[in-house]
Amino acid sequence: MTRDGIAGLICLALSLCLLVLTRGLPKSSFVPIGPDFYPRIVLAIMALLSVILIATDLWKKRARSAKPSAEAVADSEKRNYRLVGITFAVFAAYVVLLPFAGYRIATFIFMAALQAVFEMPRSARRWIIVLTSALVTAAITYLVFQHYLSVLLPRGSWTNW
Repeated sequence: MTRDGIAGLICLALSLCLLVLTRGLPKSSFVPIGPDFYPRIVLAIMALLSVILIATDLWKKRARSAKPSAEAVADSEKRNYRLVGITFAVFAAYVVLLPFAGYRIATFIFMAALQAVFEMPRSARRWIIVLTSALVTAAITYLVFQHYLSVLLPRGSWTNW
């Protein structure tokens, strides 16, 4: 089993343990969906994705038994640590910016920055797509969480918005 399979096993065990712990969360008397609902959804998805990762790892192990060439192994093991570090930095900046700029502005900036990190837009048309999708994402998530689910999202101390 490779690192992917081991990571899948760890995530599966973690998600199942946390799912069991959600049984102890208190029930809400104000809304029909209690505080246990969303963690259970996220943890169930995490468990499902962990099982898929384990199965994929086992399937690839069988396919690898034919001994691939050294070049194929080198290509499959290339990692982009720089991109991972930049992604974490963008997320950390989002977390820091959130109380100051507020959910709507910080989420817009976060989504636009993250898309630009993954693939830098090289034309005005691509920038419009990045900015539009960031705006739509921020607006839809705001509307869903604030108005439909009645979740209080942070207002910015700089903008009060």
